[in-house]
Amino acid sequence: MLALGLQGSPRKKGNTEILLDLFMSELAGQGFDTHVVEVCRRNIEPCKELTVCEKKGICPIHDDMESDIYGLLRQADLIIAASPVFFYNVTAQLKALIDRCQALWARKYMLKLNDPGHRIRRGFLLSVAATAGKQLFDGLNLTAKYFFDAVAADFKGSLTYRRMESRGQIKSHPSLQADVAQAAAQLAEGLTQRPKILFACRENACRSQMAAAFARIKSGDRLDVVSAGSQPAGQINPLMVEVMQEKGIDMGFLSPRSLDQALAGRPPQTIVTMGCGEQCPYVSGARRLDWDLSDPAGQSIEVMRAVRDEIESKVDAFIDTLK
Repeated sequence: MLALGLQGSPRKKGNTEILLDLFMSELAGQGFDTHVVEVCRRNIEPCKELTVCEKKGICPIHDDMESDIYGLLRQADLIIAASPVFFYNVTAQLKALIDRCQALWARKYMLKLNDPGHRIRRGFLLSVAATAGKQLFDGLNLTAKYFFDAVAADFKGSLTYRRMESRGQIKSHPSLQADVAQAAAQLAEGLTQRPKILFACRENACRSQMAAAFARIKSGDRLDVVSAGSQPAGQINPLMVEVMQEKGIDMGFLSPRSLDQALAGRPPQTIVTMGCGEQCPYVSGARRLDWDLSDPAGQSIEVMRAVRDEIESKVDAFIDTLK
């Protein structure tokens, strides 16, 4: 389970950073892997309205959005956006990241593709402001609503604080700890009890990626799904991406990862192998299943389709055992 924080304040050790760090610590204590993107210290170009995203679902700008941020947004179960109020909205740096998510909006609404995590992903807003206007956070909440929709996350609300002007002032807020603990618990409710299942193959470029996508779409509310490879490839197989799009499933912005990465944090209860042989992991107490699947890498698109359909059938049968 990944909780992704987007720290949008340019001020180091300011109230926004303190609030987000506290929130992420609460989620880590509940069993989430946490990762924070310091937006203001990353290379994120503003949207140039090239319109390529609306036609192809990708942004042609080469920067940190392309290198890892799109992928993190897709991997996350929880996305927490944090920003001080700048003229009734988020900071320009965080707004640039949000604007660049037009590519994800286009994949969802123009290309009609379903992100495998769309049924379970949740979004939350954290914000602080120096003044106390009644409508101070209205602009941020509206921006957050449409941002989270674009990244296929259910906007679950916000935690905001007024009259926070001096650096570190939020630490003295009397209800801060209780507010954060309650909001984090409500945001994570129902996710932390899910059993973890690991799909593993050799390269994590075809079979295990497809299995994880089907399982996440069909039963992500009941399973914490990860995939990995014993010898991860440099990138996912483009033919696999194509045949999954035929099913309306979006495999864009995914990257192969190692077994060590997938086994970090809490151990899986079930490991499903599909061709990584002796290099697949042994985890004490984990149930081990082996699916005899041919490797479609380097084969025709017809072979890839056949393996895709076989994997979907096996995932359906596996989910049936959970009922």
